[in-house]
Amino acid sequence: MTFQNTREFARELDSQDTLNQYQDQFIFPKVNDKRVIYFTGNSLGLQPKRTRAYIDEVMNDWANLAVEGHFYAEKPWWDYQERFAEPLSKIVGALPSEVTVMNTLTVNLHLLMVSFYQPKGKRYKIICEEKAFPSDQYMFQSQVHFHGYKTEDAIVEIKRREGEHNIRLEDVLAKIEEVGDELALVLIGGVNYYTGQVFDIKTITEAGQKAGAKVGWDLAHAAGNIKLELHDWNVDFAAWCSYKYMNSGPGNASGCFVHEKHHNNPDLPRFAGWWGHNKERRFKMEPTFDPVHGADGWQISNLPVLSLAPYLASVEMFADVGMDALIKKRDHITSYLEFILHEIDKEVKGNFEIITPSNPEERASQLSVFLHGEGRSLFDYLMKNGVITDWREPNVIRLAPVPLYCSYEDMYDFGQVLKKGILG
Repeated sequence: MTFQNTREFARELDSQDTLNQYQDQFIFPKVNDKRVIYFTGNSLGLQPKRTRAYIDEVMNDWANLAVEGHFYAEKPWWDYQERFAEPLSKIVGALPSEVTVMNTLTVNLHLLMVSFYQPKGKRYKIICEEKAFPSDQYMFQSQVHFHGYKTEDAIVEIKRREGEHNIRLEDVLAKIEEVGDELALVLIGGVNYYTGQVFDIKTITEAGQKAGAKVGWDLAHAAGNIKLELHDWNVDFAAWCSYKYMNSGPGNASGCFVHEKHHNNPDLPRFAGWWGHNKERRFKMEPTFDPVHGADGWQISNLPVLSLAPYLASVEMFADVGMDALIKKRDHITSYLEFILHEIDKEVKGNFEIITPSNPEERASQLSVFLHGEGRSLFDYLMKNGVITDWREPNVIRLAPVPLYCSYEDMYDFGQVLKKGILG
């Protein structure tokens, strides 16, 4: 398709968009009494209108049933998380028994590393990406220190080549081969938070396991955003947050994946708690831990049902839409945004550099733009004029045209605001 930088063309694209109806199912902030153009669903998704009803249902059950809500609520609390198994399994490409919801992202990665980072002898090293999200970096450092290793010895970062913004797949594979029988764990973000680069999860997983390591993934920017086939790709474990592309609310619960090949391994260590105990015998208060079969066996504490309610509202919306439809629009609207950026760059004689890969196979719902010659003042102008975006030092704005609630006309309007902000 040949794109055009006109409002009429953008509106025509919206009229053909089968997902355009979903925009009205979200609540948008307003700036200057006008609905914003929202580009930060990669940090915090918008609130679906249906969310309040899910929360109110729990509040009403609590008011009317009190403790009996655990068993007699419309959605009983004691097995509330089981409602996520089917829809989440479709979002991440898993068996229903391989997914669960609990805690928050870094907590879950720590808990999963208890099971899957088991350094022994000379096999103790972790491979991760250079400039991983800081929480992951802190996690790696504390984990290797806990096991008695030094950061500089145990953590191996895959670096970008000089002058390049993204990590080459061949460099990942070469580093895995180089570390070889010293490698205990590969743990990388499925989508790099800064550049928006999508990693080849299948190929990297195969390479890490061939080297004798376990392979896990931080899918914070991937779940609900890219096509995942965690079961078929033989991924050992993964975790993700729910408040970015899946719109569950600030700091909300994390999803976990544990491949079924690990479910029946009694020697696999894990930190145990009451909620992971055999469901049918949980209230017998037995002294010895007997884990629930599947990913639910990694549960520890009684679940925060009020937090899970917004997440359930979201995954049921995803079940209605389907990942294939989301990805189809994601690719198209991201390409249109890319076109708009290039057009505005020519009109203002600027020097924008999109540091997200141009290959559609290596990107998803994010374009990170290096604004050469522009400063923080341009970001401030965008924010004051109703474009909610994200600033990252030294001079990058991240734009996430989330397909559920961003329109093609939003992309056009953004271009016009951007042009005015540069020309003054």
